[in-house]
Amino acid sequence: MATGDQADIVSRLRVVLPARWFLDTAPGVASNTPVLDAVLAGIAVVWAQVFAALSYTTLQARIATATDVFLDMIGVDFFGTTMTRQQSEGDAHYRARLQAAMLQPRGTRVALAQALVTLTKRPPTIFEPAWPPDTGVWGVTCGWGIAGGWGNLTMPFQCLVTAFRPRGGGVSVVAGWGIPVGGWGGGAIEYANASMESEEVSDEQIAAAIAGVMPAATVAWLRISN
Repeated sequence: MATGDQADIVSRLRVVLPARWFLDTAPGVASNTPVLDAVLAGIAVVWAQVFAALSYTTLQARIATATDVFLDMIGVDFFGTTMTRQQSEGDAHYRARLQAAMLQPRGTRVALAQALVTLTKRPPTIFEPAWPPDTGVWGVTCGWGIAGGWGNLTMPFQCLVTAFRPRGGGVSVVAGWGIPVGGWGGGAIEYANASMESEEVSDEQIAAAIAGVMPAATVAWLRISN
């Protein structure tokens, strides 16, 4: 018996019945009133549904607890169509992305890297041709094939970004297609569905995440890699 379910409400109704009306309805006493039981059960099933609906509605009032389509509505309210739910993305992951975007730092290199890590779970490579710590300078560790890169002072307020798509982990501990290890005593095998696959992130979402944090009058040259 859980709070608000049919059995709980029936027990609450029995407690408030006048004892002189139904002498065998006290807690712990076996019931001998089938008609009364049916009436109370009928009342309780409706109130249990009302309680469940109220509990569900209460959850949807806050982004921290919202679920299902209501979480999608919150995303649209705050971000329009720029932060929609990804295919097969669960509530917890989508909620975390929305909350991160609401207070997301913007306008800095750190903010750019953070936005991509939040989206793809992989840190990007950022190179600013006009920034000496990236290109390497005298007295700073650098060398061919070790660190640094070609600088270019004609590219101010620009950066070269290599973003990485999320790693497709598939369905863990399950044999893949064409792998002859799935079978009795031979390895794991099972039917899978889209909800078991890792969330997909499109290239358009990666580009939008970068555009959303770049300051005005700057340029990010983007390359997307696996």
